[in-house]
Amino acid sequence: MAEILLMTRGLSKSFGAIQACNNLFLEVVAGEIHALIGPNGAGKTTLLNQLSGDLMPDAGQIFFAGRKITRLPLYKRAHLGMARSYQITSVFPQLSVEENLLLAIQAHHGHSFRFWRRAASDPRLRTALQPAMEQVGLADRARVQAGTLSHGEKKQLEVGMALASKPRLLLLDEPMAGMGPGGTVELSKLILNLKQTMTILLVEHDMDAIFALADRITVLVYGEIVATGTPLQIRNDPVVRKAYLGDEA
Repeated sequence: MAEILLMTRGLSKSFGAIQACNNLFLEVVAGEIHALIGPNGAGKTTLLNQLSGDLMPDAGQIFFAGRKITRLPLYKRAHLGMARSYQITSVFPQLSVEENLLLAIQAHHGHSFRFWRRAASDPRLRTALQPAMEQVGLADRARVQAGTLSHGEKKQLEVGMALASKPRLLLLDEPMAGMGPGGTVELSKLILNLKQTMTILLVEHDMDAIFALADRITVLVYGEIVATGTPLQIRNDPVVRKAYLGDEA
């Protein structure tokens, strides 16, 4: 029987009169790419915020690897093996690609109390740096200032920084937003490669990418789950077609 890595039970969150998430029962199986789709305002980012610890739910429970984490702060969830990227890239634009990654790796390893020593000279960090750059396809951009990278490369770098903690679960919030076709192809390849070593919960509006990447898809509409299934099941679901994909899907 497949291991359920992430699970919610009756998860709910409202903002005044707006019910952003309403009694959500979600299960993400270890080793899968599980996509979360829905129209704008469906509650997708609000759900990710609750899963990551950026936002506390009003009701319900969250379980990760069999442990209840509903009220755990973000940093403790990270220590358990959960990492996240955001809709808006959060790299340090004035630092180089390798310096951004070194900071993320250092945060995972913890400080060594060598306060006056540059992170770049720490052999533990340097050992982890090259594989990290190669994993996200930025090895040839190591010395480039992050602020000058293309939008797609910034997304790759942010994913690389999230991977520094060696997570079991990676939460990706619209990683392909604002990308051209070339960037989407490269990031899709990266996500497929990451599937070999971790579970991914993916929020994305690019339906071509979703149906190409996802093992299972959950559809949110007005804060409620209306369907969960394989890409083929979701594509052929009449409720989903009417509510989100369109009758011509």
